Amino acid sequence: MGLAMMILGLALFIGVHVVTTQRDLRARLIGIGGEAVYKLGYAVLAILGIVLISFGFGAYRADGLIELWYPPRWTTHLTALLMLPAAILLAAAYSRGRIYRAVKHPMITAVKLWAAAHLIANGDLGSIILFGSLLAWAVYDRISLKRRADPGGPPIPVGGPKNDVIAIVAGVVLYLALAFAFHPYVVGVPVFGA
Repeated sequence: MGLAMMILGLALFIGVHVVTTQRDLRARLIGIGGEAVYKLGYAVLAILGIVLISFGFGAYRADGLIELWYPPRWTTHLTALLMLPAAILLAAAYSRGRIYRAVKHPMITAVKLWAAAHLIANGDLGSIILFGSLLAWAVYDRISLKRRADPGGPPIPVGGPKNDVIAIVAGVVLYLALAFAFHPYVVGVPVFGA
């Protein structure tokens, strides 16, 4: 039951994000109820997707993992290492500086790095579905961005080195919070010392 709930959550979360890449469909939906209704519906469905993913994955883990392969122990260390640049890239999406300019889409790159890193260290069916789906969506989204005629939103100014420092500091803080608080207490898997 947990896997089914997680897959439904992934379908909702990824589905609403895919709609934004389909510019004609998105425009028609906005035309039906207006931009505020579209954004509200988008937010509700995306949040519902996250909730279903979280509860579904938790239920799946509680019922016992379905192991497909057993990654070597060193892969957990590689995942921990890859998560630092992923956290910095995520922060750089909001504190736009030279990192943002060089990477172009740091949030999508962060999602790809996060998903790939977790695929390396997890060999169970639920993890492969979860991280594989999100990696596939991020790859799709990046390709769709290259093909879109419009940027998808108003241009946001890009700052300089100060924004990069903010992104690095915020990314390190996020990394530490995920590693020492979120992962061990929410996910139930310690990042370090295991």
